[in-house]
Amino acid sequence: MASEGQQDGNSAVAPEGIAHASLKYSLLGPSLTKAGQESVDQSKACSSNANLTLPLPHQVSDVIYSASKGSKYFTREEAKDKVLTAKIEQMLAKKSDIETLDLSHDLWAADSCISQLEIERDLTQHIVHIDCDAFYAAVELLDRPELENLPFAVGGGVLTTCNYVARRFGCRSGMAGFVAKKLCPELVLLPLNFDKYNAKAAEVRDILSNYDARFESTSIDEAFLNITEYCMSRGTDPANVVDQMRKEIYEKTHITVSAGIAANTRLAKICSNMNKPNGQFVLPRNRTTIMAFMHDLPCRKVNGVGRVLERELASVGIKTCGDIYPQRQYLNRLFGEKTSELLLCCYLGLGRTSIQPAEEYDRKSVGTESTFRDMGDPTELRDKLRSTADELEKDMRRAECKGRTLCLKVKLHTYEVLTRQVVTPKAVYLAEDLYRYSLPMLARLEQEFPCLKLRLMGLRCTHLVRAKKPDTRAFFGLKPEKQDKPRIQRTGTEEEWEQWPENDLDIYSGVGRERATDSRRQGSDDDDSFHRRGNETPPDPEKDRPVSAEEWWDCPICARPQPADERVFNEHIDLCLSRRVIRDTVQQNAVAQPPNGRGATPESKKPKDKKRRGRQSTMVDPKQKRLCFG
Repeated sequence: MASEGQQDGNSAVAPEGIAHASLKYSLLGPSLTKAGQESVDQSKACSSNANLTLPLPHQVSDVIYSASKGSKYFTREEAKDKVLTAKIEQMLAKKSDIETLDLSHDLWAADSCISQLEIERDLTQHIVHIDCDAFYAAVELLDRPELENLPFAVGGGVLTTCNYVARRFGCRSGMAGFVAKKLCPELVLLPLNFDKYNAKAAEVRDILSNYDARFESTSIDEAFLNITEYCMSRGTDPANVVDQMRKEIYEKTHITVSAGIAANTRLAKICSNMNKPNGQFVLPRNRTTIMAFMHDLPCRKVNGVGRVLERELASVGIKTCGDIYPQRQYLNRLFGEKTSELLLCCYLGLGRTSIQPAEEYDRKSVGTESTFRDMGDPTELRDKLRSTADELEKDMRRAECKGRTLCLKVKLHTYEVLTRQVVTPKAVYLAEDLYRYSLPMLARLEQEFPCLKLRLMGLRCTHLVRAKKPDTRAFFGLKPEKQDKPRIQRTGTEEEWEQWPENDLDIYSGVGRERATDSRRQGSDDDDSFHRRGNETPPDPEKDRPVSAEEWWDCPICARPQPADERVFNEHIDLCLSRRVIRDTVQQNAVAQPPNGRGATPESKKPKDKKRRGRQSTMVDPKQKRLCFG
């Protein structure tokens, strides 16, 4: 990029290509650092296959620039590049002003943050990142083996993935199909078939579950695993385990995968890209080794650092993770608290070590969107909105949730993205409701933009509401209840879903906060039992009722068997917890009460009225060390 931006000092007018150096680099796409691109000289398109007819050895960036120039996409990217350039100029001016200030406090704050992050460093886990190699292309290759040595890609208007032969030409995912054809005229384009991809992904996940039952699937072809327990139980090395796993996946699915093994997810993600395709890389769990590994690593290689942040960092002299530390006193003022902490974690090579199934994360939103050719007919737009609502209903059913806020996202034919949202009067998930509440937003856009033309439409629900009853037994470590029917019917009308009172819905806010759901709210309309307090004893089971393992649950608090009814079981647990809290509180107060009047207030030392001598004292007896109920 730097060489593209250099210009001859004797030249009065810089060439257009040089003047647009930053735009050229941006047009290379977000997947510039994907595996297979390292062998590509971005200044020239080349290939080792002599049988392929290559275009002239133009620069890859020049080919993309020339092919895109004049399009609406190019105009939009050019405008975004100008905005980013202006922002960077303001950032540099701000940095110049900051350098004149006393930054000792900022330096101390950054060092304190680093010290705190270091305390949280965990080097005890073996975290693995599994990434299938060119997954869509690999699945298609199973049906089209004749394409093995030919460049091909999956997708139409936009490429979703390319095989490694096509990547040597500079083709990559996210690239427009006509641009990829300019780089590689012999490129074969195959249509998408998600049924095949999902089926093959399920086969891979079945194998991963044998090594970590709680593996975390991050996409259709990627997953994180924690194999620490697996290695300890078998006394084997993690590299051998991962090698065995990769061989098993290939033998059963005929798909190659690459893996990274490290102390946390951030490092494992980076490592999985080191020896692609069909390889693995182990980063030892040693702080010195990790710091050395991160020191020379380009910032763009870290997940979370994209084109925009990479360019902003480069403007202030941060190109590798090792460059972050000398600039640490400026980070918070220039990039904000969250980004500065992210950068410090990149410098230290820190990341999370907690791995859990994706289903257990609290989702903040559920959405779907699709791209299409320019569409302006009102009837077609409404049909597209209806089909989008149908797709979103399917996703909402799979996620077993409803949404309080509905967002409409559209991309104009000029590539400008607009969003509108509405708060629905009730939590929705049915396609009919999604369409009904989103249609007025589309109508208002048609009024704001006469002759409206769209190339993308999407719907998203936020402020989600659980439509699945929490598993109380699993919370207390009990075996799941045997059920003949699912709790939530997957088909039919809204009445077949579990109905929750509107005031009792468990709402997740946009910043991830949630209100705790009281398990007592899942009872019937009879709420008299909820008003009982701590001095009441839960009733024992009826003596004349037959007891069996399927009909009685043991209370984890008092160990008494209770009827196998979730509402009654919840009431009993609430009552036991209330009794325990009251008992502990009274005991603490009794111990804290000073004996023999020590520490008493002046009022307590005053002589008491003779008329009150005969009354029984209501003060807690300090000798009463333990209270029992029931």
